[in-house]
Amino acid sequence: MLSTIARWLFKIAGWRVVGPIPQLPKGIWTVAPHTTNWDFPIGLGTRATVGIWIQYLAKSSLFTWYSGWLFRWLGGKPVYRDKSNNLVDSIVNVFNQHESLHICIAPEGTRSNVSKLKTGFYYISLKAQVPIIPVGFDWPRKQVLLGPPIQATGNYEADMIPFYAFFSEVHGIKKDWLKSWEETGLIQEKSS
Repeated sequence: MLSTIARWLFKIAGWRVVGPIPQLPKGIWTVAPHTTNWDFPIGLGTRATVGIWIQYLAKSSLFTWYSGWLFRWLGGKPVYRDKSNNLVDSIVNVFNQHESLHICIAPEGTRSNVSKLKTGFYYISLKAQVPIIPVGFDWPRKQVLLGPPIQATGNYEADMIPFYAFFSEVHGIKKDWLKSWEETGLIQEKSS
């Protein structure tokens, strides 16, 4: 029922998914640019349209006593940023425990402008041997662009070239991490 409504609203709003839908048992769906709270309903419509149950990570403050049930019901997993824990290893363990699992991550980590991406998504991919699926929210054209899966090899800069190239083709707001790459061709790694 929820998927039917989400797919219908997505279509009525004029959005569409462009690109091949990956037929993979596992994936880390990396969504950018993350600029507005409206990304969330677009993501729900995308998930319903592609027909894959994609869960998402969100800041723990959203999972309050009155709203936590809703975010969990919609596939959310809280991220506790204030605790000393190894989030990458925790998510790798979850991937290793499931035959099929798809998780959505916003590698920018915030709606604000950032000069570097967080790299946790990359190291989850590397350690769990799960492909990264680039997903671009192209607001001017109302398109959700799906890129070809990228398998992390351990060479961060080389692996990220097709990732950055993909997001360079997405219309709309470009944050400093992408503008810098477009100007210099340099990919800067930031700790997870």
